[in-house]
Amino acid sequence: MAVKIRTQFGNIDINNDVIATVVGGAATEIFGIVGMASKNQIRDNLNEILKRDNYSKGVIVRQEDDKVAVDVYIIVGYGTKISEVCRNVQDKVKYNLETMLGITANSVNVYVQGVRVIEE
Repeated sequence: MAVKIRTQFGNIDINNDVIATVVGGAATEIFGIVGMASKNQIRDNLNEILKRDNYSKGVIVRQEDDKVAVDVYIIVGYGTKISEVCRNVQDKVKYNLETMLGITANSVNVYVQGVRVIEE
């Protein structure tokens, strides 16, 4: 599936993998997130074996009419305020989608899959 944008110069098709990469990159920049939870074990384990970065890990993109719905699965660090981290993820993802791709996110659902203790 792809998001189709019609402009005066022609059509633009943006693949879901591109959207997922932008969302994953935005989410990993947020303070308090220590990792993304995998939703596709086979693909993500293959990328780890090949030593490739996978920013789309833990991101699911769905089309809803002219907009997209995004699910982000994260692991937060112990001692951070989870509600604030989730709100920051939502704001950053919506902002990046609108500025980088020109896509409006209908919803950004954040699922906390775990809490990890970080040793200093």
